[in-house]
Amino acid sequence: MPRPSWDEYFMGIAWQVGSRSTCLRRNIGAVLVKDKRILATGYNGVPAGLKHCEEVGCLREQRQIPSGEHHELCRGIHAEQNAVIQAAKHGIAIDGATAYTTHQPCVLCAKILINAGIREIVFAEPYPDALAEELLDEAGVRPRRFVGGANG
Repeated sequence: MPRPSWDEYFMGIAWQVGSRSTCLRRNIGAVLVKDKRILATGYNGVPAGLKHCEEVGCLREQRQIPSGEHHELCRGIHAEQNAVIQAAKHGIAIDGATAYTTHQPCVLCAKILINAGIREIVFAEPYPDALAEELLDEAGVRPRRFVGGANG
């Protein structure tokens, strides 16, 4: 069995992290990596201590909010946001890191990743958000689509 590339390895971990998601719509995982070392992980779901959407229902579905609109109207936190929060909570510097994400970041996550100092984003599933792409380009953050291996 051939050894996986670093991209395959970290993307496989991102998919595994996403399997912890409590979102009823999408299971998304993120892994922050620097110098081939995992710094932090995150998956999408409600903040700690709150009831999961499985228990109270999906706010976005209840309000019939289409995908890609009004990200703020959700009980959950995105995987990329949770990864950055976990790094901050545990005092882990992520400046200059690469983010491996199962899905292309939305504009909210793109802005957070830019300010956190992420230099590259490797994603498997596209999530077209023109403003996110524009801001990442302007900030010099390199998005790169992962093709192959793991679940991608």
